Formats: sequence, C-alpha cells, structure tokens
Amino acid sequence: MKNKKNNNLKDYRLPQKIDLKKSFNWKVFKIMGEFVEGFEFINEIKGKSATIFGGTRFSSKNPFYKEAEKLGKLLSKQGYTVVTGGGSGIMEAANKGAHEAGGNSVGINISLPRKQILNKYVDKSENFHYFFVRKTMLSIASSVYIFFPGGFGTLDEFFEMLVLLQTKKLSHPVVIIIIGKEYWQPLFDWFSKTLYEKYNAITKEELKLFKIVDTAEEVVKYIKSIR
Repeated sequence: MKNKKNNNLKDYRLPQKIDLKKSFNWKVFKIMGEFVEGFEFINEIKGKSATIFGGTRFSSKNPFYKEAEKLGKLLSKQGYTVVTGGGSGIMEAANKGAHEAGGNSVGINISLPRKQILNKYVDKSENFHYFFVRKTMLSIASSVYIFFPGGFGTLDEFFEMLVLLQTKKLSHPVVIIIIGKEYWQPLFDWFSKTLYEKYNAITKEELKLFKIVDTAEEVVKYIKSIR
C-alpha cells in the first residue's frame, strides 16, 4: 500500500550545496551593523536591569501573565529597568507592569516571518533581524534573568543563559530565576535524575545555577538576599 502524501508539508528538495558567495558580503556588513547598533542601545540602559522571558501565547487572563505584570511593577519600584523581547504574552505583561509603575520599560525585538509586533508598553526598543545578535544583546543587558513558562523560544533562551553561566562566558555576574514550579519541575527532575544521577553529564553544583520560585514576591525577596 502506498503512503498517502502529507498535504501539510511542502514538496521540496534540499540543495546539494549552499552558495554563500551570493550573499556573504552584504550579510557580513548587516551583521556588523546590528552588533554596533545593539551595543550602543544596551549601553544606554543605565543602572540596574532585569530581563524577563516567557511565552507569547499567554493572554491577560492567564495567571502567569498577571504574575509577570506584578513582577514588572515590583522590579520597577526596586529601581530596575525591565527588559523583555518586546513581544506579546509574558513580555507584554512585564513591560506593562514596569510602564504603569513609572519605571523604565525596554524591548529587544526580533523580526519574524510572522511579524512579532512590539507591545505598546515598551518605552524604548531596538529591533533585530538575526537571532544570534539579539541573543547576544539579551545576554549582556542585565544582571538578573527571570524565566516564566514558555515554548521553544523561551527554552532556547533559558539554555543559552544557563550555558553561558555554566561556562563562565558572561562578562559580569548574573542570577537566573525560574517562575512556575509546576510548569518547570519535570524538566528539572530530568536534569537531576537523568543528566546528573544516571549519566553524570552535569555536576551537582551545576544544578544550583538557577533558583526556582512561584511568585513575583519570591523573586524580589531572593534578589534582595543575594545583593
């Protein structure tokens, strides 16, 4: 019996070889330009700052959205600039909290095929075409990194920061805080039981590179305890 063709997938062939010469030169200059503009933008963020990550699909009625909004307000009252990826969901909530509290609300946005619209609570923003440039800016923007529940993008950003902290590639000390024990705990159990205990792929100390909490108040309390 022949397999039926999956109409949800495009019928295409991978190229045998990608010719980089056709676009290499202009891409290099575009990348350089984004780095220069990005560093200048980050340099304009004065004082303490905290970067908040999380999924775009959480509506204003979601408990995590409300907690992120509360956290944006609390951090602003503590004198922190609140930095996000500038999009919807958790990012919007954190920016909203900071904006409405009269704090500094910053967005480091990305251009996507399905356009990511900058949320209306961002007071100052920069847009990037390349993910790796944007991720570099996010990694140097703050000393506090807070991760709410999210999808592949949030996980990518979490592992990026975790590896940078693990390998001591960051230019300054940072703290990583995770919000939502129920959401994240299965992943962290896998870290402990599989990566550490079964395969010894990480060390016991590396399990302590991040702090897990449930509320915005716990985040602020933890930040105060280590400063």
